[in-house]
Amino acid sequence: MPRIISPDTPETALTDHSEHNAKIFGSPKDRLDFYRREIQYETSILANRTDAYLTAQSFLVIAFVSGMGNLNPEWGKLFTLIVPLFLALLGILSSLNAWPGIRAAYDIIDHWHFKQSQLLHSEPVMGLAYDESPLFSERESSHKGYRKSLLFSVRTPWIFMVFWILLGAYAFYIQVDNPGS
Repeated sequence: MPRIISPDTPETALTDHSEHNAKIFGSPKDRLDFYRREIQYETSILANRTDAYLTAQSFLVIAFVSGMGNLNPEWGKLFTLIVPLFLALLGILSSLNAWPGIRAAYDIIDHWHFKQSQLLHSEPVMGLAYDESPLFSERESSHKGYRKSLLFSVRTPWIFMVFWILLGAYAFYIQVDNPGS
């Protein structure tokens, strides 16, 4: 039965399955390799999602600016009132839509880092194979370190959502505030 191990998991629940884990993973090194591969895989998924999201947002910004620059005397005023607002709404919706996938990848990476950290704390001898210093220092395997590196991906949808709200409000304001031009 699959389980998720969290900081609140009792220590007895972790030690009850050590024999089972030994059968799945040949050694602590195998477990560490598995955790690192999972972290790398999920990090690449997060990077791909962030790249796709940023690409979509950049095309929306280009379309928005092009729509605001419409100077057609017959229908340009109505066009610059409606189209940029729809593009801003699309930007907001795509930000809301991208957030769950980006957050899920972040949570999975967090889970695998936690498991790796627990393994490194429970098997301190792993790093002593070649020298007297640990393979991973506390700084390298701490939550704070990798979380800072993932903040860009996690914050980007919210930053763009605020950007689209402000840009949409501004586009509406300049069209309604100056109706004669």
